[in-house]
Amino acid sequence: MVLSFDGTAVDAVSGLIQLAVAPVFLIAGVAGILGVLSGRLARVTDRIERLNSKILKAGDDRSYSRRATDISNERMDAMKLQRSFLHIRARNINVAMLFCVLTGLMVAAVIMTLFLSSFFEFQGGMIIALMFIAGMGFFMISLALFIREIFMATYFMQRTQEKIGVE
Repeated sequence: MVLSFDGTAVDAVSGLIQLAVAPVFLIAGVAGILGVLSGRLARVTDRIERLNSKILKAGDDRSYSRRATDISNERMDAMKLQRSFLHIRARNINVAMLFCVLTGLMVAAVIMTLFLSSFFEFQGGMIIALMFIAGMGFFMISLALFIREIFMATYFMQRTQEKIGVE
């Protein structure tokens, strides 16, 4: 019967809550990863904005007259290349964040289906398993994109140091 609460129903709900604790901790972990990703995205965005202002300022200075303080064409190209690289990193972080959010949604749906299958007495085991597997797949993709972003940042830093001769 739907939503019948007798003495054993409280025990059943208690058991369901115990089953839901692990996925809730997983959601907390996903939230932590989202915090790290949003911090990295903020830093990348700030760097893009600084580069944009430098590029715009240099373009304005060039339109008036050529001065000794103007940025060379080579430096301007390097800043534009760095900006495009930062855009790629920002896009990568955005996609990683998308998959993190999808993970959280899948895990929340697992918890919800767990309770609904008990209350409305339907067999939700297969649905729960598939949603959990999908959530873990999304999380793996998000972590792979996160490590890719870290490698991209390190690669660009090493390349920049090689250009200026720092070891």
